[in-house]
Amino acid sequence: MTESIKTAALPRAGQLSVEMTRWPSVTGSEGEAAFSARLVALLRDLPAFRDTPENIVTFDSHGDSARQNVVALVRGTGRNCLVLAGHFDTVSIANYTTLTSLACEPEALTQALIEELSSKERNAVEEKALADLLTGDFLAGRGLLDMKSGLAAGIVALERYADLKERPGNILFVATPDEENRSRGMRSLRDHLPEIARRFDLDIVGGINLDASGDDGDGAHGRAVYLGSVGKFSPFAFVAGRPTHAGYAYDGVSAHLIAAEIMRAMEFNSLLCDEAHGEVSPAPVCLEAKDIRHGYEVTTPAHVWLSFNWLTHRRTPTDILDEFSTIVARAMDQALQSQTRNADAFFSRQGIDRNTRLEGRVLSYAALRQLAERQASKEALRHIAALEQDFATSDEPLSASRTLVSEMLVATGLEGPLVVVGFSTLHYPRVHVDSLGQSGSDFTQRLQGTAALIEKRHGQRICFRQFFAGISDVSFFGHRPEVRQADTLAENTPVPAFVDRPPAEALSYPVVNIGPWGRDYHQKWERVHMDYAFEVLPDLIYECALSVLSGESPSL
Repeated sequence: MTESIKTAALPRAGQLSVEMTRWPSVTGSEGEAAFSARLVALLRDLPAFRDTPENIVTFDSHGDSARQNVVALVRGTGRNCLVLAGHFDTVSIANYTTLTSLACEPEALTQALIEELSSKERNAVEEKALADLLTGDFLAGRGLLDMKSGLAAGIVALERYADLKERPGNILFVATPDEENRSRGMRSLRDHLPEIARRFDLDIVGGINLDASGDDGDGAHGRAVYLGSVGKFSPFAFVAGRPTHAGYAYDGVSAHLIAAEIMRAMEFNSLLCDEAHGEVSPAPVCLEAKDIRHGYEVTTPAHVWLSFNWLTHRRTPTDILDEFSTIVARAMDQALQSQTRNADAFFSRQGIDRNTRLEGRVLSYAALRQLAERQASKEALRHIAALEQDFATSDEPLSASRTLVSEMLVATGLEGPLVVVGFSTLHYPRVHVDSLGQSGSDFTQRLQGTAALIEKRHGQRICFRQFFAGISDVSFFGHRPEVRQADTLAENTPVPAFVDRPPAEALSYPVVNIGPWGRDYHQKWERVHMDYAFEVLPDLIYECALSVLSGESPSL
């Protein structure tokens, strides 16, 4: 059945999706660096740009070889402009194992996955994948869902808009690298957008991000307009105990026990979930927990590191840091009390009167750094500065942050029990159209009218959801963070390279996410629902653009 899935038989958006999927672009790879030139060549061959090649521009984002943003403008009347944006980098293809050579060949991969799954004992995830692929409704491929089919939908909407004799505004199509790492492409676009707007004499009135969503059901939740995107924090706890020989445990302070109490207070704690607009954010989870030691010895570890993923719908950086500090202080107190009770009982059994009293402290990374600047040696500070520079290009934020905190703690000479808290990697701000006031409300109203039109035309329900559940470029698209909160992040993030520093002139405008839906993105069974991605989505994007730029609700 899937043998009949041929590129030539697919709708225009499907053909473009497959073509771009065949251009491997794993984050950090040379394929990612080469993608922009291939996309520019594709765009310049479109009728929309054959007479206006100057309306396609690129500019460097980051990296060596340079990753580039691609910007393509279809002009209409006036200055109002809607931005359609998506990323072209993908996660690794390594999890395809024996099928890695087919990871970017959707038709062949789909057939190979069916054959592989059909010939083995399957778990529930694999059973679902096989059932989906056998229907012929889904197509597999690395990056096909996340998110080259979103880019393709944007291009098809752009082509259709360019065919209009009278265009009531301008559409700027943008493709960016690096979303899967730390959104350097989108952040670079944000920084360049004021100059791009001046260059083309545009007034940016809104944006649509084209990223994919997942749906384990019939697509009712995947066919969605997202009015905001979840915020992401990565709070860390660097625990310093007092090491001791294992035979004399109560002579020290257990960093592991303190860390365990912090873990118990944080992991899956539903009381720490936000609720906003009727939706609840996921609970925090630990991404890394390890003691810091080099080699084996019968001594308890001096330091233990924890880093958490905490997604939010409303909390600010100051809220998170204050609340996390309180949680850590309470957890450390409980751990020290527990150790004290056990120590007193241990010595009492031996007839020894020994009253153990332990007190700990919690320091923010900002406070630790200030302390180091006052009392650390110049040599130690130079060493830390060199590490910060070395980590500027690091793609291992947790390791880099852990190393810097450790070196800072050594430089101050502080001993435990204490815990240093801060942020271990890039913060993705919580965003929502409601922060734009009336312009956000007007933008949403236009999209709601358009969704009703598409529902009638295609017979498929389009839902409105408040928060895109995964971190995405939306956090840096049309968003200008509050300065005080940005300072809190910068002062408490050890590695400067993982601090977002938007320019003062960054533009602010309402942004939503409207993209394809499918299942298991980033996984071996990544697959897109073809009918929605290739037929409905391009129509939805086009009609949304037309409604926003014309200022008129579509006729049902």
